[in-house]
Amino acid sequence: MTASGFVLAGGASSRMGRDKALLPYHGTALVDHVARAVRDAAGNVAIIGHPNGIPDLLPGLGPIGGLYTALNITQTDWNLVVACDMPGISADPLRILLKRAEISDCDGVAARSPGGTLEPLCAVYHRRCLPTVTRAIRDKRLKMLDLLSELSVEAQPIDHALLANANTPAEWAAFENESK
Repeated sequence: MTASGFVLAGGASSRMGRDKALLPYHGTALVDHVARAVRDAAGNVAIIGHPNGIPDLLPGLGPIGGLYTALNITQTDWNLVVACDMPGISADPLRILLKRAEISDCDGVAARSPGGTLEPLCAVYHRRCLPTVTRAIRDKRLKMLDLLSELSVEAQPIDHALLANANTPAEWAAFENESK
């Protein structure tokens, strides 16, 4: 399957107190670790919202703005979108999402933790989602989980540890301790 890979890295990192994308992780920046996993799964990667990447077309909207940018610039039907703050992510579960999307008639496939929580920032979106994303932004409905409820999205079970994100210094410290 031909797909485009995107890492969303435009957040303010306000709870972390510093840019999460630049946290040191296994000898590189966290965003580079996530980008490598996305590239290995999709065959390519673009970083959205980070100074060294593609700027958000509509800055200040959070993740939905990054998704809007990805769906506006994509050259493919299917688009793997992953947040930059998922240190546990690897290419294998992302490949599973892409394979599921390839055979799906849905608008997307989102990772689901064993507890049932959908992860809209570890998901594959078809470019036909752009009008729905555009309407949500126009109507100021910016929460990604709300967006998923407006789309036809399949859930793909993924190990929760792979989906954990680091939003605070305490969460980051806990993750670093677990990964040693």
